[in-house]
Amino acid sequence: MLLDDTSAEFHAFFERHYAELSRLAYLLTGEPDAADDLAADALIALWQRWDRLRGAEHPVAYARGVVANLARERIRSATRERRRVALFWSHRPQQAHGPDVAAVVDVRAALDRLPFRKRACVVLRHAFDLSEKDTALALGISVGAVKSQTSKGLAELERLLGARAADVVAGRGNR
Repeated sequence: MLLDDTSAEFHAFFERHYAELSRLAYLLTGEPDAADDLAADALIALWQRWDRLRGAEHPVAYARGVVANLARERIRSATRERRRVALFWSHRPQQAHGPDVAAVVDVRAALDRLPFRKRACVVLRHAFDLSEKDTALALGISVGAVKSQTSKGLAELERLLGARAADVVAGRGNR
């Protein structure tokens, strides 16, 4: 089967960026099974608009934004479902447990505790090493918002993990 130029160009884009988009989805949602699905859904959305996007200056930034939006919707949907289940079972007494301090040390757990925008900014800036401008472009927010959210997110990680562990997450410490 011969691919036309558009299909070949998209295929090359797919090959270059699929793994990165999947990793972004995983870091945003914490769900390894959903990461590939979200990346694939984002690439389907790009394919549907490829005629317009192929000439864009930053199609990968658009793809990252689509992944971020899909991840946000997945998190919101899961939250709504948990609330529905909790309401359904609320007639049963629930035991309150204190926080598992050992689990807070885990970076994944700490990232899960960050609000979505802070988590997205920290992940794109430090796990993907994107510039503030590229992060802003991917999330559809201003550079100032990226600076603020990244700073606040790192401060929360420092509070959750301790200063030394937060420095490692931000790439400032020894690995």
